[in-house]
Amino acid sequence: MTLSTDILYLKGMGPARAKVLNSELNIFTLGQLLEYFPFRYIDRSVMGTIAAISDEGQDVVLQGRITNMQTTAVGKFKERLTADLYDGTGYLQLVWFAGTKWVREKLKPNTNYLVFGRPSLFNGQWQMTHPEIENASDHPEKEREKFLPVYNTTEKMKSHGLGSRALARITENLVGLLQIRQLSVEENLPQDILDHFRLIPRQQALAAIHYPDSRQQLDAARTRLKFEELFFLQLDYQYAHQQRASRSQGRIFTHVGDHFNGFYKEKIPFPLTGAQKRVIREIREDMRTGRQMNRLVQGDVGSGKTLVALMCMLLAVDNGSQACLMAPTEILATQHFYTFQRMLDGMDVNVQLLTGSLRAATKKKLKQQLADGEIDLLIGTHALIEDDVAFRDLGLVVIDEQHRFGVEQRSKLWQKSAVPPHILVMTATPIPRTLAMTLYGDLDCSIIDELPPGRQPVRTYHRLERNRPLVFSFLKKQIDDGRQVYIVYPLIEESEKVDLKNLQDGLEMVQNYFPRPQYQTSMVHGRLTADEKAFEMDRFKRGQTHIMVATTVIEVGVDVPNATVMVIENAERFGLSQLHQLRGRVGRGGGQSYCILMTKDNLAYSSQERIRTMCATTDGFQIAEADLRLRGPGDIQGLQQSGALDLHLASIVDDEPLVAATRDTVRDLLNADPSLGRYPLLRQHIEHSKNKMLWGKIS
Repeated sequence: MTLSTDILYLKGMGPARAKVLNSELNIFTLGQLLEYFPFRYIDRSVMGTIAAISDEGQDVVLQGRITNMQTTAVGKFKERLTADLYDGTGYLQLVWFAGTKWVREKLKPNTNYLVFGRPSLFNGQWQMTHPEIENASDHPEKEREKFLPVYNTTEKMKSHGLGSRALARITENLVGLLQIRQLSVEENLPQDILDHFRLIPRQQALAAIHYPDSRQQLDAARTRLKFEELFFLQLDYQYAHQQRASRSQGRIFTHVGDHFNGFYKEKIPFPLTGAQKRVIREIREDMRTGRQMNRLVQGDVGSGKTLVALMCMLLAVDNGSQACLMAPTEILATQHFYTFQRMLDGMDVNVQLLTGSLRAATKKKLKQQLADGEIDLLIGTHALIEDDVAFRDLGLVVIDEQHRFGVEQRSKLWQKSAVPPHILVMTATPIPRTLAMTLYGDLDCSIIDELPPGRQPVRTYHRLERNRPLVFSFLKKQIDDGRQVYIVYPLIEESEKVDLKNLQDGLEMVQNYFPRPQYQTSMVHGRLTADEKAFEMDRFKRGQTHIMVATTVIEVGVDVPNATVMVIENAERFGLSQLHQLRGRVGRGGGQSYCILMTKDNLAYSSQERIRTMCATTDGFQIAEADLRLRGPGDIQGLQQSGALDLHLASIVDDEPLVAATRDTVRDLLNADPSLGRYPLLRQHIEHSKNKMLWGKIS
């Protein structure tokens, strides 16, 4: 047998089970099954008790019998199954919201079970939602000291007899083939690296990750396989960066002319911070080397990224090229356009706005002017990437809030010039250092880590529904003092009627507390037309309304310095970075500003962590680190934009020492041997990777 052998031929599999693994886990070969790692281990030597449970954040192993199972209807078509687990020291409620029919058929009252999961408190009672549960008789006493693997499975797998325990028996047969040498695994790391870091061989690691004999052996296997994952991730990115740096032709922008100098001397409304000056120097150096720039600029909300982008766009104009800025929403694009127009007033720079809502005749005229080179700076939305948008000479592309665009969308701007334009991507969602050094090997990173003088940190508070009268009294005082207020409601998808109804109900409640004509209220949401949104936003900016009730369409792009309070309703439904972005809408003037997070009483553990983090810090990088731990970094290399990085075992947060070690090892290796001629295994990997599109190359 080889690693490419079909799983159908593995003992214990059979055609039906093989078909289920094909469809559910995309596993077809022995090699793929070998790399489907356990996500937990049952350590039979450490058995907990219900009476000893004290921490919501810790997994526990319990053994007890099931009593009092019952089903309760939840909504029209759903149900909840609960069962009590008794272990002699106390009771724990087990809860299932899915697969309830299968669980009812599997669980038998007064039978001993092993239960593995993470307890949580609900209404003062310990419960465990969707626990791993197996019959204790399936684990004989002779296995009591062994680490038993627990695998992620699906309801369909379980219904075909492929629960975690059944899959464990099959992988045990697979590991047995390795141990008797009927199956072999080739090494993929050079021997000098294995020796230097004292890593065990790959075949040994793959066997031990499924069935370790001891904690020490499990740790050795995990370290080896984590190192491997991070090493090859670093190799892909750093090699791509090396190739781009040595081969990628770019425009040469050496001239610093009247546009840049005139703006710097006469138009900047306030002195640049030291961080802004540093980043501009880094970008200028990039653009005069003759290599195509691919730079990420990170800066917290209000740090002055837009001003930096405008000055770099003027450098492009000074060198005879055009520049464009793509923003994720029409509100933000329009705001950039008016900001640029105001700041460039009196200068010989033609700035235009291209959005989807422009009339056809206006679009046609604008596109012709663009192709003829009459437009210097073009600001727009996704409309910029339409096929019939042609530049005479596009030299610089700025992408604002880059995470809001799909990578394929961003790449289309790359193709609008014969010589690749310089690329500057900006984000107000700071990227943690651990993530940046792991994933952005192909991007040069700049950080604007200073705020303009005079900005006060926004004070953030958590309040419950019962505190609403006090919160609204505070809002009235702020409004009476001449300030304005945002109240934001969650909207997961603009098509969800229930959320839109919540927004309308919220507006009605606000207007009851803040009656007309003394108080005026605006409402903005995704179903309004562009003109309707602009009308409501303009009323708020002019101070004609005191309160803006909105959805997250105001997350970016709304700048009203007089607004001093941001109330976020159902704050538990937002991610950390989104909460931070929303908070950034206030605190843009000179006065003290506030963010109030309204939630229900009973919050899940992860929601509590998000709220605590928001109240504890306004530092975007600390928030990004916390968000990374809670939510995962996203598959930045591929097309996935959120969720877990494409790593099976390694964590770029928890394994930061390994991240640093692999990064430095790859850097030193490529410096010493750029072509990898002395490392045929690594060269083979690179050749294979060339067949994949590394989206990191195009920002």
